[in-house]
Amino acid sequence: MSELNLEILAYEESPLGLLCLRRRELLSQPGTVVTEVTLNHEFLMSSLYTDSEQALARTAIQQHSGEGLRVLVGGLGLGYTAYQALLSDRVAQVEVVELLPQVIDWLERGLIPLSTELRDERRLVVTQGDVYGRLAGPPDELVDLILIDVDHSPEEHLGEEGVAFYTTPGLLAARRHLTPNGVLAVWSYAESSPFADSLREVFGHVHVEPVTFENQLIDEKQTDWLFFASD
Repeated sequence: MSELNLEILAYEESPLGLLCLRRRELLSQPGTVVTEVTLNHEFLMSSLYTDSEQALARTAIQQHSGEGLRVLVGGLGLGYTAYQALLSDRVAQVEVVELLPQVIDWLERGLIPLSTELRDERRLVVTQGDVYGRLAGPPDELVDLILIDVDHSPEEHLGEEGVAFYTTPGLLAARRHLTPNGVLAVWSYAESSPFADSLREVFGHVHVEPVTFENQLIDEKQTDWLFFASD
């Protein structure tokens, strides 16, 4: 760590804007080192609180009774969603589709917290591309689980690529990529009744799960929202 307890690991332009990966020691919790991502100087994600990202994968797997599951993850981020999916011995393969080549490079260079575990995992495939574009098109191969952790919320997007996904036609297109017992799971930092309604128009079963935790950085409780849908 530097004298300011901050280390810039990567600082580069991306298709979505200026992307920064940094590592710092929390002044309020000496000895606690976190990895964070900012986009255009705005906070995006942190390794400090990953409960909801992990719950997205864990709960979706619990809702599927099958074996040899094939999982498609939209968004690599710091790797916690993919890693949680790989912890299940019922998962045969996890493919992560990440829009930003810079983020994939962080994994390859060992800059994110779970780099070693993910790079050593033979069941993991990381693909550079637009997961929303893929789900909008015809499926090449069906998957059992689709886990989306890309945007802030169904109403607040990082880019224009995902706008159509959160609509009824977009969800109908995405459902074509699922096996008959497949599960779609979507992460959001905010509740979204309109998105839940769109899910109910497409899927037979919809479950919305809040994940609340104590954010010590701002000294208040924070709630993320997980949307699960299946037939």
